[in-house]
Amino acid sequence: MNADLSAMRVVCIGLCAALLSGSQLPEAGVVSASEAPALVVEAEPDAATAIDQKLRKLNRHLEASQVERIRLAILRSSERHGLDPMLVASIMTVESTGRPHVRSPKGALGLMQVMPYMIRPLDLAGNPSTIEANIEASCTILSSDIRRLGEDDGISTYFWGSNIRGTAYLEKVRAAQESLVRDVRS
Repeated sequence: MNADLSAMRVVCIGLCAALLSGSQLPEAGVVSASEAPALVVEAEPDAATAIDQKLRKLNRHLEASQVERIRLAILRSSERHGLDPMLVASIMTVESTGRPHVRSPKGALGLMQVMPYMIRPLDLAGNPSTIEANIEASCTILSSDIRRLGEDDGISTYFWGSNIRGTAYLEKVRAAQESLVRDVRS
């Protein structure tokens, strides 16, 4: 994100925070980027940068083109399904540590470790272990689980299926998400 867009984002976040808190806006509602920090709680880190950094840290064997494909697939699919891209990247971190072609002993495929029987009914283009199809399948499944059960149980169901047997997976995903945000801010 370039500096002008970053400044605009800060101003928009600041204005929204001010409106929500009932604060008085400057005259005519005009706020410069230099005035905005007083209104801002804290801007979220840039997801694209966070994903790139995390992928390079997780898997040094990824080529630049693979990092780009993964980042773009996460951003596109998470937006299409109304998911936080940082959450999707965190699940990828827990599931495969950024290894696109990994296969689990139980048969789960790819970055997001999706079971083939879960992918088949989705009728997605491409091989289910390709970066784009795997992330799209994952986001389809995850968004459905979250809509039905709420975020925490939806995340847990992604791993456990309908019989959630603890919070360990959810805790790993949340820790990965916190680490992702922390890495970008530091």
